[in-house]
Amino acid sequence: MRFSRLGVLGLLALVALTPLAIRGGAGKVVVIAWVAFVAMAGAGLLGERAAASTDAGRLVWGYGLASGAMITSAAVFIVPDAISHHAKFGGFGIALGVLVGFGAHTLGHRVTHVDLPFDRTAAELTAHSLAAGAIIGLVYGNMPDPGLLLGLAIVSHKGPAGYAAANRLRRADKHVSMLLLPAAGVGITAIPAALLTLPSSGPVNGVVFGFAAGVFLHVAMDFLPECELGGEVYEVAQVDDHAHSLLDRLRTQAVLSTTLGGVAVFAAWSALKYGG
Repeated sequence: MRFSRLGVLGLLALVALTPLAIRGGAGKVVVIAWVAFVAMAGAGLLGERAAASTDAGRLVWGYGLASGAMITSAAVFIVPDAISHHAKFGGFGIALGVLVGFGAHTLGHRVTHVDLPFDRTAAELTAHSLAAGAIIGLVYGNMPDPGLLLGLAIVSHKGPAGYAAANRLRRADKHVSMLLLPAAGVGITAIPAALLTLPSSGPVNGVVFGFAAGVFLHVAMDFLPECELGGEVYEVAQVDDHAHSLLDRLRTQAVLSTTLGGVAVFAAWSALKYGG
């Protein structure tokens, strides 16, 4: 069986960084990093086996639950902290995060027009994972006792993203082991970032946490399952241009899944806060 060398190196880097994080007191970041890895790598295996499947419903539900959870978590757990540090700078940070996230995502598609020595899908996912990991690390290294719920909700999209990417790679006759690198990417940057200490400045922390919230909100909205012709759901479903009834059913599932994702975070937060 052939494996991607970069994928294996990514996994080894995550393994090497794990004890460093534990010694540095970043145990929660370790949990989040490995959950992100298992989610993307595991879903990648499922996506590889289902390469010939035309059932897009599982992808809609995966993206919907994840994006609903991410939007709710960013709004509830990071936005208030950014505003509490500095209302105006926190607000500017949120706007900056959304705009930078949109700009990076949009301009990043130009990479698809360049001949690269590695797969474009894996490259885009790796860049996204490394950037998200750095932000997660800064948040968990500098927020007062953040819970695991926030980080787990933020990386929840790794599962459906890995499934869709593996499905695409398999259709292109490429090995899905290259997804090991983006799967490990969150931990590769999150662990070093978690060990950094931000200066005790209200405006600086407001911008940093606002930026994190804005980026996560952009990512969550980008993963909202849009059931339109030419989109990713349409590609997996392999429907023709006249299959409007199928897309309408998928749209209903998209609304239900995103709503349930948000409700799940609220229910988990309520249980943790009032359950004891």
